[in-house]
Amino acid sequence: MSKAPFDNTWYHRKVAGSASKPCNICFKPTSSVLITPNNKDFFYVCIGHLSDRGFCQPDAEEAARTAERMKKEEMDQEIEKVKKEYEEKQRLKKEKRKGKDKEKDKEAKSNEEEEDKKDEQAKDDKIKELTKSSDAASTEPAARIYHLNKSFYQMRLDKLRNAEIAKRNRERLQNPANFPSVPKDLP
Repeated sequence: MSKAPFDNTWYHRKVAGSASKPCNICFKPTSSVLITPNNKDFFYVCIGHLSDRGFCQPDAEEAARTAERMKKEEMDQEIEKVKKEYEEKQRLKKEKRKGKDKEKDKEAKSNEEEEDKKDEQAKDDKIKELTKSSDAASTEPAARIYHLNKSFYQMRLDKLRNAEIAKRNRERLQNPANFPSVPKDLP
């Protein structure tokens, strides 16, 4: 059997909303396109079909990188949230202390310092807990590289071959040298 014109590797791309066309599977309008790396073949496909295991699978390495990146972003957001929470508590405490500052004595000031240390420690503990917890709920990442299942890949190859055959046939029909000549021996 001859070598396929392209590998079973497809990149997911988005086109402008005005350039959307019907999905190749369900014929609903979509702006998502699967295209080969060498731009030999492309087709429009709905986002929902990309998560269908019967249609295609995301590239394992690329999916792992995307999952790791998303997990890191989520963790960074959580850490920022904890830090902002801590900053807000500290700001409120300082405002409260300014009002009571005149009637305080040394003992009250040392108590406040202890509270500040406890709050700081609580913040640090929350951040450590967030960084250690790697069991966060993982969502399926939107991969950019896919591999079609055998049957869908074969359909794409067949469609490309049929298009080449049709093109060759059109060229043959337009060339007058391919037709037989008129017989000259007729009475």
